[in-house]
Amino acid sequence: MQESAKNNNTARFLLNWAAVITLVLCFIFFTLFKGSLFLSGINMVNILLAMSITTVFGIAATVTMAPDGFDMSACTLASCSAYAFVSSYLWFGCNLAVSILISIVVTLIMYQLTMFLILICKVPDMLATCALMFVHQGLGQWYIGGGAVSTGMKSSWGAEPARTQLSDAFSAIGRAPYIIIIMLACVFIAWVILDFTKHGRFLYAMGGNKQAAKLSGIDVKKYRYIAGMITAVFIAIGGIMVSSRGSSAQVMCCDNYLMQSLAAVFVGRSVGGAEKPNALGTLVGAMLVSTLENGLTICAVPYYVLPAVKGAVLALALIAAYASVKEQ
Repeated sequence: MQESAKNNNTARFLLNWAAVITLVLCFIFFTLFKGSLFLSGINMVNILLAMSITTVFGIAATVTMAPDGFDMSACTLASCSAYAFVSSYLWFGCNLAVSILISIVVTLIMYQLTMFLILICKVPDMLATCALMFVHQGLGQWYIGGGAVSTGMKSSWGAEPARTQLSDAFSAIGRAPYIIIIMLACVFIAWVILDFTKHGRFLYAMGGNKQAAKLSGIDVKKYRYIAGMITAVFIAIGGIMVSSRGSSAQVMCCDNYLMQSLAAVFVGRSVGGAEKPNALGTLVGAMLVSTLENGLTICAVPYYVLPAVKGAVLALALIAAYASVKEQ
C-alpha cells in the first residue's frame, strides 16, 4: 500500500515538473555535445530573443484559456496589428508612441468581432476564431495592398510615405535588451492579474466550471469579455515586437507563431501541478521550445525537421496536461 502511494507520488512529481526537468536535460545534452558554443553568452541571448515573441503570444493565449476560451486567430490578428503599427509610423508619419497606441486600439476594435461571435452569437471559440483567421488575413492584406509595409515603399493607394526611414527607437523594440524586458513585463503583468486579483480568480473559476461560476454570482460574459480585451492588448504587443524585429510588416508576419505559442501554454499548464494555463508556466514552456529549436539548429539538424520536433513537444505537453483529467 505504502509502496503504491510512493510510486504515485513519484509519478505525480515527474508529471508536474516534466517541463522543467526536460529543460534542464536539454541544457545538459546540448552542453555535452556543443560545449561553450551552446552555453556562450551570445547564444543564451539568442534563446531569450527567440522565446520573447513566442512568450508574449503564449501569454495572450494563457489569458484566453484561463476562462476556458481558445483563440486560433491571435497570430493572424497580430499581423494586422503589425500592419497598423508600421503603416502609422511610415505612411502617416506618427511618432512611435502614437503608432503603438494606434496598433493597440485597432487590435481592440478588431477583437470586438471575436467577442461578438463568441458572446452574442454563441459560436464555440475554436470555430469562431478559425473563421476569423481568414477574415483577418483578408482585411490585413487588403489594407496593405497584398505587399509589405517597409521603408521606401509607397502606401497601398500609391501615396508617398510621410517617413522613409525607421528610427533607432523603432528598431530597439525588437532588439535586446528591450524585447526581453517587454517579454518579462508581459509575463509579470499576466501573473499578477491571474494569480493575485479577484478578476483572475473569477477567470480560473470559469475555466474550472463555467456553470458553477455563473451560479456563484460571477458575470460570466463580462469576465470573458475582459479576458478578451486583455488578450487583444498582448496580441498587439506581439505584433509590434515582430514588426520591430523585422524592421517591416511583412505579409502574414506573425502567423507562424501560433503553434509554438500554443505549445508553450500547454507545456506550462502542468508546471508545478498548476493544471491550468498560467503565466510562469508559459514562460517555462516558451523557453523549452526555443531551447530545443536553438540546440537542434546548433547540432546541424535540418531546418525542415524542426516542425516535427515542435509537434512532438506539443503532443507530449497535451499528454501531461490531460493525464490528471483522465484519472479524475
